[in-house]
Amino acid sequence: MFKKILIANRGEIANRIIKACSELDIISVAIYSEADKNALHVRRADEAYFIGPSPANESYLNKEKIIDLAKKIGADAIHPGYGFLSENSEFIRMVEEAGITFIGPSSQSVKMMGEKTSARRLMKSHNVPIVPGTTEPIKNVEEGKKSAAEIGYPVMLKAAAGGGGKGMRKILNEDDFESSYSQAKNEALKAFGNDDVYLEKFIENPKHIEVQILADKFGNYIHLFERECSIQRRHQKVIEEAPSISVDDSTRKKITTAAVNAAKACSYYNAGTIEFLMDKKKDFYFLEMNTRLQVEHPVTEMITGVDIVKLQIKIASCERLTLKQEDLKIHGHAIECRIYAEDVDNNFAPSTGKIIHHKLTSGPGIRIDYGIDLMSQVSIYYDSMLAKVIAWGIDRDEAIVRIMRALSEYQISGVITNTPSFTWMLKQKTFLDGTFDINFLENEFFPLLPGKWKDGSTNDAEEIAAVLGALLKLQERGTTLSNNQITNNNQWRKQQYD
Repeated sequence: MFKKILIANRGEIANRIIKACSELDIISVAIYSEADKNALHVRRADEAYFIGPSPANESYLNKEKIIDLAKKIGADAIHPGYGFLSENSEFIRMVEEAGITFIGPSSQSVKMMGEKTSARRLMKSHNVPIVPGTTEPIKNVEEGKKSAAEIGYPVMLKAAAGGGGKGMRKILNEDDFESSYSQAKNEALKAFGNDDVYLEKFIENPKHIEVQILADKFGNYIHLFERECSIQRRHQKVIEEAPSISVDDSTRKKITTAAVNAAKACSYYNAGTIEFLMDKKKDFYFLEMNTRLQVEHPVTEMITGVDIVKLQIKIASCERLTLKQEDLKIHGHAIECRIYAEDVDNNFAPSTGKIIHHKLTSGPGIRIDYGIDLMSQVSIYYDSMLAKVIAWGIDRDEAIVRIMRALSEYQISGVITNTPSFTWMLKQKTFLDGTFDINFLENEFFPLLPGKWKDGSTNDAEEIAAVLGALLKLQERGTTLSNNQITNNNQWRKQQYD
């Protein structure tokens, strides 16, 4: 087992990995930028080191600095979390060549699955169903129009080198093709440094279903069932569930088998997720593989009792999987809501500022994964997700009741958050009966903006009182943190945390 792990990330996922390291008696090492010098993960880790200026490309995306630091402090391994460098095959190769263990898959597997057209070819050759479309990048407009006509409109134009909605365009007819092609290529180039795009048949009103897999370095594979991830905004997930209300036992067996076959196709090890689109007939198609830990991993942990992060670390240290597929069962239901610092009524614009009040919620079946506290500054430099509220129930109805209560009790002040919007979403008939699809927000929520979705239940007096109380406490402290109080001062860190 490793002695020291450097966590190449920040926020709630860094704190999640720190907890796993603590339970495994491994020294956790945080890195931080100028904007994060007072961040929670910096104070919770056993060691913390300044990595660079606030912009991510000068800090959390600086491959050479991170690897040099890991070697200097004697870290055995690097855990990338999600985002940043977690799916960067070049970074993983550099880590491997430096003699440090990367807690994740091999650089070769990541490269194979990171390029979408080659991944589609690989899946097709291993009998994993793919969305009808091209398996090579489109070379020019004429070729694209010809392929689109053969596939049949509407089609989706997608970036070959990435996901998350970047470089993606829905094309309804040939007249729209040329402008969409140009826009998608330009956007893909800016986002991924690669302007290759490919075509897929547009699947009408699908569900977004994903399967969590785990594999060790000795060829043992298991799945941890599926997650429902259809509630999305601009191709970013907002609410996730496990299991999916739309997946019956027969479909579950088929889709999990396909996911394991997909992982075997690229000789995958560690934790990974295979994403599928599923239509109303329950036919499903490979979308992509996320070769990393997922944001929504807690809902799977809640229904299986498996600590995915700890297993990631154990697999990376060459331990065999002791879990057998027949030992794994779905227990109850779990729902996760992602809490973002954003103004829903202002086109989801990011909200920045200092956290001046943070009151956690608790109770049966409730889990909060968070990356903020009263010292936190929400900046313009990074993703605006602050926390994840997760609720478990013996069934879906109980999970919904619990997460509604938890959301009503969880308080964050100093920035605007999207928390109130979940109250609306979780009450809608299409959500409650499970008939929603990936267009749920676009069709039912967005038309109500701005402001019309609110039910008027917010108690402004209580909110103001909470903010004033928090401000008074801050004034009573009368202290600020300086740089020399943070760097590698473990005694100070423990005092502040206690």
